[in-house]
Amino acid sequence: MTKFIPLDLGPTAPDADADADAGKPSGRLDVKMFRVADDPITEAQTDIEIAREFIANGELTPKSIANSQKELYRFLTWCREEAKKTLGQLNVADLNAYKEFLRNPPPDWISTTKWPRSDPRYRPFTGPLSDPSRRQAMIAVKGLLAFAEQTGYLRRNPGALVRNVRTPTSSRITRYLTPQAIELAIATVSARPADAPAVLRRRERDRFLLIAFAQTGARLNEIVGAAMGSIYTEGRGRWWLDVIGKGNKARRLPVPPQMLDAFRRYRAAFGLAPDTSRADRMPLVLSSRSRTVTRLSDEAAGEALKAVFAEAAELAASQGDGDSAASLRHASVHWLRHSMLTNHANNGVQLKTLQDTAGHANISTTAAYLHKSDNERHDEIIRSGGGGTATEE
Repeated sequence: MTKFIPLDLGPTAPDADADADAGKPSGRLDVKMFRVADDPITEAQTDIEIAREFIANGELTPKSIANSQKELYRFLTWCREEAKKTLGQLNVADLNAYKEFLRNPPPDWISTTKWPRSDPRYRPFTGPLSDPSRRQAMIAVKGLLAFAEQTGYLRRNPGALVRNVRTPTSSRITRYLTPQAIELAIATVSARPADAPAVLRRRERDRFLLIAFAQTGARLNEIVGAAMGSIYTEGRGRWWLDVIGKGNKARRLPVPPQMLDAFRRYRAAFGLAPDTSRADRMPLVLSSRSRTVTRLSDEAAGEALKAVFAEAAELAASQGDGDSAASLRHASVHWLRHSMLTNHANNGVQLKTLQDTAGHANISTTAAYLHKSDNERHDEIIRSGGGGTATEE
């Protein structure tokens, strides 16, 4: 039977006494390695220790640390339970086998419920991984092996000979909502009944989130990780939202009047003053159920908006708007980012302005949003009538 033993992959070394008290050996992953380099530049002696050092070395954000821990837990557990090898014993065929393993993990590795890793019911997967997810998983694995070789923990790196998972690419963004679909979603959440304080708090929070993502183009973790004081003014009627993006890069985003109004309504529902100071470190996105100040998780915020999209899709379908219903059924928070950039690009906003707002390192990424919708392109070609065959007389 597969054993999913908790592994301490924290960015700092665990206390030795705490490890001894845990009494949970992790098999081959704790086997000490002979030094393979005459002058190694690592003190790691086990696979777990080199993985922990690799994660700590990256100066990663908390979210990136959590993702690395998740991927390396899966991989190191697979090494022990399936391959029955240490990192030093792996070869290219093993890594290719793991790449295929991710495509369809066996049932005993899967649970649709996300239990804590300390819970015996915890499983590393909720289902098969998509190709983009497999690609990210292998990037983490190959990064660990490269780091292990460079520090002298491993003699050679089989990951250097393993190809990355290929994923379909597109030169244009197609996952976005039209302004009509977004307005329908806002109307849907605004119409929710609020017959109890917790229900009111949830409605106003979800409404604020929907408008904030749609009007700023911020990423999920950027808004959820912000503070109340991140929304502020420097006068002259201009309001801003400060966020920390990829690579810990700070940027500030314009706050439109509709978003500011939603922010004030949301704060009022939680019994807070309409505005606050830039020094206010209270989480920007609060749980509607907790009796104490509790930040809503990225996952919970994403699920809250998916529920809004699902309700809006039903309303669109009942109104005979099949296009909006179809897109809303598949929409996620990130679609709102695509929507904001696409709609502004189509309205003539300069690409440099959008690049700075989106936090794109390369303007070619921003340029992918500059296109007409498929419906507009279709109608324009049909209206033109050019390129067709001549009709017979």
